[in-house]
This record gives sequence, structure tokens and C-alpha cells, in this order.
Amino acid sequence: MEREAVIRVKDLYKVYRMGDTKVYALNGVDFEIYRGEFCAITGPSGSGKSTLLNMLAGLEHPSKGEIVIAKKHIERLNERQLVAFRRERVGFIFQSYNLIATLNALENVALPLSFRGIGRTARNKQARQYLKLVGLERFMKHMPNQMSGGQQQRVGIARALAVSPQIIFADEPTGNLDSKTTMEILRLMKKIVREQNQTLVMVTHDNNLATYADRIFKIIDGKIVHIEEGHQEVDLLEAEQAAETREETAEVPGRETSDQKAAKKETEEQEFAGKKAGAENLTEQQTEDKRQGDQDEKVGED
Repeated sequence: MEREAVIRVKDLYKVYRMGDTKVYALNGVDFEIYRGEFCAITGPSGSGKSTLLNMLAGLEHPSKGEIVIAKKHIERLNERQLVAFRRERVGFIFQSYNLIATLNALENVALPLSFRGIGRTARNKQARQYLKLVGLERFMKHMPNQMSGGQQQRVGIARALAVSPQIIFADEPTGNLDSKTTMEILRLMKKIVREQNQTLVMVTHDNNLATYADRIFKIIDGKIVHIEEGHQEVDLLEAEQAAETREETAEVPGRETSDQKAAKKETEEQEFAGKKAGAENLTEQQTEDKRQGDQDEKVGED
């Protein structure tokens, strides 16, 4: 069965001018993303990944090329049409959560529904449904400053889902979370995408995080250089521990490694044992010399 492409990008360019110089943030990008798929866009700083996400979300206009989302050419839409497109078709998950501090969890999730003219009772009912989906049914009345980072990001996910978007865009969604919470959030996002048959596009600089996606688009210098699939999820806790171990054992000038310290200690112990044995031998020899001298002195007297 042929998969349905919800995003089609063809020959996409974004060019900035700096004086007489042209800077290619995107340099001829082509790909498709399918319904129900979790895709990650990775690349180093300045590679064009954030620019690409902004293009897909209709936040920037391309210099050239096509972006077709849900059969709409969004590069042809004006600003008013783009606002309507984002409101009706797209959900966003942010690195910094972007919750409103004066609203509780339920009110934060229900807020975007109010922009659609949905009544308070109906939107609160829908917000409760999605907070329950992300495991926060006991935190609906909590204010953002009463929740952990992981809980706040779950509220952000519920808010993105509440508008029933076809596509969810996530920009470094776990950048402020620890490794354990990051794995929980990524697995939750992946599970919900499957169950809701929605499409999730995540931008991240972390290749380990990207392994939780179905496909990984690697972008360098504005070009997609590789698309990876069929990979294994990386255990982020194990990866973190391995990185700490490598750091501890790295040969840094002026700093001893644990192996070097152990070897030095062993050498010092051996040297101490040798000195002790030498001192004992010297004492024994001195005692023997004194005894022999006493005997010689006695013989001389006789």
C-alpha cells in the first residue's frame, strides 16, 4: 500500500544577501514526509535545519521551490492565509515550553482552542482529554511554576495535540530536560503520533535523540546529505555514562588518568617497600658490623 505524503518539498532554496554576497541557508532541498511518521532533521549549527523547519511551518518564505503540505502550496499563501493554515493544520512544541505563567495546565492546553471560537466547556473537555493522554490528569490545576520541566513539556505536547493538527513541528523539544526525562518525552511523542496517525517533524542537533525518529534527515550546508532509517534507539542514560567515562579517561595534558594514577600509586608502593627492605637490611648489616667489631675489640684485649 502506497503511503500518503503529507509534506512534499521540491527544489527548495533560501538565499540571504549580505552586501554583494549570497548566503545559501537552503541549497536545493527535496524530500517527502508521510502521514503517521516521526522524522528528525539533524545537523550542526548553521547547517540550515532551523531555516527548513521555519519554511515548513510557513514562518519564512522560500527564495525558490515548492512546499506542499496537505495538498496546499504554502509558498503561494499570503500572511493571512498562512496564519489560518498554522491555526488549522499545525501544532508546535517548543524547547522552552512557552506556557503562560498565569494560566494553569488546563487553561494553557485549552487556550489555542479559544482562537477557533470553541466555547469554554467544550475546549476544557478537550483539554482534559489530552492532559490525560500525556499522563497529567492529576496536574490540571497546577501552575507552570508548580511543575517540573518534564511535566511542563507534557503540557506543551497536550497543547499541540489539542488542536488536532495534521502535522506537529518540534524545535529541540527536550533541550532543557535531563536524559531520563528526555527518553520519556520522546517515547511519549512517538507513541502518540502512532496512535493519532499524525506527523511529527523534530529539529535537533543531537544525533542520539534523532534515533527515536522513524527517519533521520541529515543536513549540512543547506543540503540533505543523507536520509537514515532502520536504526536502533540509543539509550540516552547509557550514552551519557559512556561520555562521562570517556571524559574521565581522556589523556588531557597536565591531568593524570585513573590508570596513570593507579600505576603511579603502585610504583610508589613498590619504591616504599624497596626502601623499607633496604633500611631493614642496612640495620641488620650495621648490627652485624657492630657485633663483629665488638668481637674484634675483645680479641685485641685478650
